Amino acid sequence: MAGRWLDLRRALSVLCVLLMVETVPGARGPSTGTHISPQFPASGVNQTPVVDCRKVCGLNVSDRCDFIRTNPDCHSDGGYLDYLEGIFCHFPPRLLPLAVTLYVSWLLYLFLILGVTAAKFFCPNLSAISTTLKLSHNVAGVTFLAFGNGAPDIFSALVAFSDPHTAGLAVGALFGAGVLVTTVVAGGITILHPFMAASRPFFRDIVFYMVAVFLTFIMLFRGRVTLPWALGYLGLYVFYVVTVILCTWIYRWQRRGSLVYSMPVTPEILSDSEEDRVSSNTNSYDYGDEYRPLLFYQETTAQILARALNPLDYMKWRRKSAYWKALKVFKLPVEFLLLLTVPVVDPDKDDRNWKRPLNCLHLVISPLVIVLTLQSGTYGVYEIGGLVPVWVVVVIAGTALASVTFFATSNSQPPRLHWLFAFLGFLTSALWINAAATEVVNILRSLGVVFRLSNTVLGLTLLAWGNSIGDAFSDFTLARQGYPRMAFSACFGGIIFNILVGVGLGCLLQISRSHTDVKLEPDGLLVWVLAGALGLSLVFSLVSVPLQCFRLSRVYGFCLLLFYMNFLVVALLTEFGVIHLKSM
Repeated sequence: MAGRWLDLRRALSVLCVLLMVETVPGARGPSTGTHISPQFPASGVNQTPVVDCRKVCGLNVSDRCDFIRTNPDCHSDGGYLDYLEGIFCHFPPRLLPLAVTLYVSWLLYLFLILGVTAAKFFCPNLSAISTTLKLSHNVAGVTFLAFGNGAPDIFSALVAFSDPHTAGLAVGALFGAGVLVTTVVAGGITILHPFMAASRPFFRDIVFYMVAVFLTFIMLFRGRVTLPWALGYLGLYVFYVVTVILCTWIYRWQRRGSLVYSMPVTPEILSDSEEDRVSSNTNSYDYGDEYRPLLFYQETTAQILARALNPLDYMKWRRKSAYWKALKVFKLPVEFLLLLTVPVVDPDKDDRNWKRPLNCLHLVISPLVIVLTLQSGTYGVYEIGGLVPVWVVVVIAGTALASVTFFATSNSQPPRLHWLFAFLGFLTSALWINAAATEVVNILRSLGVVFRLSNTVLGLTLLAWGNSIGDAFSDFTLARQGYPRMAFSACFGGIIFNILVGVGLGCLLQISRSHTDVKLEPDGLLVWVLAGALGLSLVFSLVSVPLQCFRLSRVYGFCLLLFYMNFLVVALLTEFGVIHLKSM
C-alpha cells in the first residue's frame, strides 16, 4: 500500500476567482468596493490607473518597465522573485526569447522540486504520523496520505486564492487536470493492461467526484462562495471518508461470512485496499541486504552525518539506465538541500531513520527554514522590538535545543520523542512545497502576460500537464506491473480530495481573512467549456463501464484519448476566439 500512498496526485488546482473588492476582471481597486473603469494611459506611463497587465506588450519598449512597476495589476502578493519585472526591466527586448527559455526551464525544475519534496519527504512523514497515531490503513489513506499525494495541489490552491490575478490559472489547472487524469491516464491504463474493474469502489468514487464537480459548477454560476458553502465542501469530504470506512467494514463483514460458507473470493470483489496489500507483499524483498557488510563496525558521528547527507545510492546508480542517471543529476542538489533541512522518520526501519548528528542539525535548520519560507520570509526578517530579527532568535533557540539533544542521546538508539521529528519534517516540507508552488503560479502568470494568454488556458495546458505527468508515470507503471485496478481507482480517488479540500479550505481561509464572501467571476466561455468537458468525461465513464460489465478493453481506452484530444482542440479554439458566443 505504501507504493500507492507515495504516488503523487498533482494537478495544481483551485476553483474560485477571489475578488476582495468589486473591480473589473484582473484589476484590484480600493477597499470601497466601487467599480473602476480601466483607462489606458494616453501618454506613456505617467499615470497609474489599474490596467490589465497583459497590455504591456502593446506599449513602447521604453515604457514597459515603468508600466510593470507602477501598475498594481502587475504586482504579485507572494513569492521571492518578481518575474514580470525581470522580463521587462532586466532583459533587453531582443533577449526576450532567452528570458522565456530561462523561465520555462526554471518552471520545469520547480515541478521537479515539488515532486521530490512530496514523494521523499512529505509523504513519508505523513505515513509516520499516521502510524504514530495508530490510524487504520483506510482512514490514513483517505486523510493524511491523501493530503500527502495532493500536497502541491492544496498548497497551490491556497496560493491562488490569496491573489485574484491567479484564480483563472487555478480554475484551468483544476478542470484541465481533472479531464486529463480521467481520460488520458485512465485510458492509457486500459490500453496497457485491460482488466476487470472493481464495481463498488468505481461507483463510489465517480459519484462523489461528479457531485463535487456539480457543486463547483453551481458555485461558478452563483458567482460567490459563502461560509456555509465552503464548509459544505469540507463536510462532503468528511462524508466521503466515512463512506470509505463503512464500505471497507461492510466488505470485511461479507468476506468473513463468505469464508464461513467456504465461498471463494473472486477478483471482482477484491477491494483496492486488498490490492494494496498484494502489491506491498509482492515487492517486500529488501535487496539492500545483499550489500550489507559481513562484519559489523561502529560508525563515527562524522561518518553518520556524511552518509545521511549523501543523496546518491551507488549500488542503485550502477543498475539504472542512462535516462534515470541524467534525471538523478538534476535531482541531486534538491535532494541534498532537503536532506539538510527536512527530517524524515521511517517507522519501517529498526532505527526509524534516526541519524543523531543530522537530526540535531535539523533542530537548528528546520525552524530557520520555516520562518524564512512562511509568507515568503516576511515573518523571518521581522525585528522584535526593532532590535533582533526573528530568524536570529530561532537560530539561538534551535542551537540550544540541538546541543541538549546531542549530549542526551546516542548514535545507535533513537530517543523516545523521536516521533516528534515527523511533525517537524511535515511542517518544513509543507512550507517548501508552498514556496515552490508560489513560484510556479507567478511564473505561469508572467508567461501569460508575455504571450497574452488567459490564466485559464495556461492552467489547463502547462500547469495540468506538468503536475499530472507524475500521476501518469506512476499509474502506467502500476498497470504494467499487473495492478491496473489500483491505478484506475487512483485516477478518481486522488482528485476527489483535491477539489473538495482545495476549494473548501481555500475559500474558508480567504473568508476568515476578509470576513466577506468570496466573489467569483468566471474567466469567459472557456471555464464553462472546461467544466462541461469534465462532466461529460465522467458521465461517459459512468455509462460505458457498466455497459462493458466492468471489463475495460483497449477500445474504451482509445475512446477516452479521443475525447481528450477533441476537448483540447475545442478549448484552444475557444481561447483564441474561433469559438465564441454571439453578442446580442
